[in-house]
Amino acid sequence: MDGERNETDNKVNAMKRNVWLVALVMVAATAACGKRQAPVQPEPQTPPPVQAPPPARPAPTPTNDGAAEREAERRRIISILEQTVHFDYDEATIRTDAQERLAAKVPLLRANPGIRIRLEGHADERGSVEYNLALGMRRANAVRQYLMEFGIDGSRFETFSYGEDRPSVQGATESAWSQNRRAEFRITTGI
Repeated sequence: MDGERNETDNKVNAMKRNVWLVALVMVAATAACGKRQAPVQPEPQTPPPVQAPPPARPAPTPTNDGAAEREAERRRIISILEQTVHFDYDEATIRTDAQERLAAKVPLLRANPGIRIRLEGHADERGSVEYNLALGMRRANAVRQYLMEFGIDGSRFETFSYGEDRPSVQGATESAWSQNRRAEFRITTGI
């Protein structure tokens, strides 16, 4: 009986070893295959407390250093300085409406001593070419003299006459002629 027992014990031990061996192989195989773990759910986070938005910043001021304002002022000055003055028929005296326009030019000329102007005298088509050229020159010189009386240096003005050669309005009517009897201002330097 001892022999049978030994044999039975040996068989039982062999089976136990086989079971252990199979268990180890299964554990090793499972580890080698990489056992998937259930995904870890992140812990719910509480949202950060709501903060008031920062105060609105004022819009940045343009960095053109006032270029737009300077350009607008420059255009205003040009507009005033280049306003035409008109004369009565066969006259070179400054009319009341022309005096008002010239008076508006004086402070601008004083404030901008670098400005130089070409005064262009014109006449209507009545009269000879020579007479109208001389009349246009008298008109340009009358404007120059008027501005000099306000202390503006006469060397800042160049006078020229076109006579009847450059009418601003075509036609042989009093309305057209009245627009052609004029002195025009052309800024040559300084603006």
